[in-house]
Amino acid sequence: MPNVIPVKLEYAVHELWFDPAGTGAQEGDHVIVQTERGHEIGLAVGDAQSMNNDELTLAIGHAQLKSVLRICSDADLDHAEQLAQRGDEALPVFRRYASASGLEMKPVGVEFLFDEDKAVCYFAAEDRVDFRQLVRDLSRELHVRIDMRQIGVREEAAIVGGYGHCGQELCCRRFSTSFDPVSIRMAKEQDLPLNSTKISGACGRLMCCLRYEFEAYRDFKGRAPKRNAVIDTPLGKGKIVEYNTPKEQIVLRLEGGKTIRVDLADMTASEAACKKSQELGCACRPDTVTREVLEKLQSPDVQMALAELDRKNGVIPAEGPDASDIFVDTRKRRRERLSAQKDEGKAQGEDTRRRRGGENRAAEQPAAAQEGRRRKRRAPGDGGNGTAPAHMKPAADAAEPKAGGATRRRHHRAEGADEASEQERQQPRGGGMRPRRRRPGDKGGAAAQQQTQAPKQQGQGGQQAQGGQGGQGENKPRRRRRRRGNGGGQGVGNAPAAE
Repeated sequence: MPNVIPVKLEYAVHELWFDPAGTGAQEGDHVIVQTERGHEIGLAVGDAQSMNNDELTLAIGHAQLKSVLRICSDADLDHAEQLAQRGDEALPVFRRYASASGLEMKPVGVEFLFDEDKAVCYFAAEDRVDFRQLVRDLSRELHVRIDMRQIGVREEAAIVGGYGHCGQELCCRRFSTSFDPVSIRMAKEQDLPLNSTKISGACGRLMCCLRYEFEAYRDFKGRAPKRNAVIDTPLGKGKIVEYNTPKEQIVLRLEGGKTIRVDLADMTASEAACKKSQELGCACRPDTVTREVLEKLQSPDVQMALAELDRKNGVIPAEGPDASDIFVDTRKRRRERLSAQKDEGKAQGEDTRRRRGGENRAAEQPAAAQEGRRRKRRAPGDGGNGTAPAHMKPAADAAEPKAGGATRRRHHRAEGADEASEQERQQPRGGGMRPRRRRPGDKGGAAAQQQTQAPKQQGQGGQQAQGGQGGQGENKPRRRRRRRGNGGGQGVGNAPAAE
């Protein structure tokens, strides 16, 4: 059984197998290997292992197994770094000549082999390109033999590198060893949106990661009931509306509109489903969810629905209304109200005691000091001395003053206050400023003006007669009466007195 070691070259898409040839190379060592193009430097990505002839033939086909020449020394690593720098400097030259020749190609990179006898130019193109003149120009410019190598867009992404939609480095650059075919069916099987911008990678082709979980999705959908299938549950019929393949769960929508998630392993198949699968010769798919499965779900809605179902079937007696839910216990509130009243009464008692203590201290003070602090009410006509006439003093004032010298306070009045108050009482409300209503026959209110301008005579307004024969001291004008009907009467002043 031959021993082989996997080696990854810089511009190779996948790993290559080589014979260690007793060099003792291990994983992580840089080695110099012999290839069809010459000597190249690569990185060992695994340890040496034994492999039988059948597996080796399946891995490399009928190609001859090349050997590892030696493990790289420090001088080899420095030389490899210089070759890489020369390749970076030659890439702009390659692009300039490709653009000048007018060829439809995209230069990707230039690699100088380890023995410096050849330079490999990589380019991407859709069709075949005639690059014979370009090879002559590059050979004359770089002074080495030129080998042109056409690659595809997926190999280009693996060589250049980049980041995908997930934010990680491209899989083809990081760890992929081969480009397996990817189809649109893989995206449909995983329920992904069929949008080219969503499922395409940096190379413009379908993403390589669509193939990673395709087998898991296909296996789960082969064992699970089909979408929109009807499932029997203790709460009624349920319809499958969604799959959760990574967790192997099924989302059911019940008749009431509630959705639940059930593990596929917890579902069971009915006798009818088993019989039908035997007749058709296909795998039996579960179609029933038992009560034990629903009780394991941590969903309050499901638990309440199961309890309601038990009450309907008579398993659990129906609960009647509780008296505490209907009647309100007011004893607690009554106690709170009584305690509040008690606190308020205590506060009022303290205020009363404080006020009484102040009155007692005021009574103990001498009467002369209290009289000096209080202002006496001046009666009208007392001349400002604070003494009122005897006929105006009330009975309480005529008596002796109370004990302690407390007297009743009175407001001061100026002289002539009685006459002013008497006139204010006789004037109508509103300060006498309201104009009198104009009546028919008063000659535009002339009589009212004469009455206001005439001197007021007290005591005579009530004794004047108001008849048509009214006398001479009357200030009021005579009022006219309108004649009514055919038997018109005479004026008020000429009307004879009725007998």
